[in-house]
Amino acid sequence: MANNRSYRNVATNNISDVWTTFHFHVAGQGDDAVTQAIFTEVSGLEVELDVMPYEEGGMNTHIHKLPGRTKVSDITLKNGIMTNNGLWNWFKEILLGTYTRKNVTITLVSENGAHWQSWEFAEAIPIKWTGPQLKADSTVLAIQSLVLTHKGMILR
Repeated sequence: MANNRSYRNVATNNISDVWTTFHFHVAGQGDDAVTQAIFTEVSGLEVELDVMPYEEGGMNTHIHKLPGRTKVSDITLKNGIMTNNGLWNWFKEILLGTYTRKNVTITLVSENGAHWQSWEFAEAIPIKWTGPQLKADSTVLAIQSLVLTHKGMILR
């Protein structure tokens, strides 16, 4: 039997009716709280809990699954523009042997500049930097991709 419900698309010109992923601001915390780069793509916002099976003697109907360690994915930021040299200087320090971990915040920013969602990453370090393809007519300090590893994520 067919469902008699009618569905309709509702569209308005109000920007608050549409969630956009226009760009992401990346900033450190404390003294590094200024936005250091703006990216158009972020991936790796994943947290996974390992499950340990526990077979209880005499219990043949199921296997208990107990929570184990938490795994977090590396964060990959793509198509970025630096607003200052903070991220590069931090990566360069690590390349030179300084092991500095920093808390990093990534904020989803709408087309009209409103902050919609933030993710905080504890004790992050950059582990991969990929530069842009260079063009003579480009004047921006661009980053093709930046990969960060971290010890945990907090959704704000």
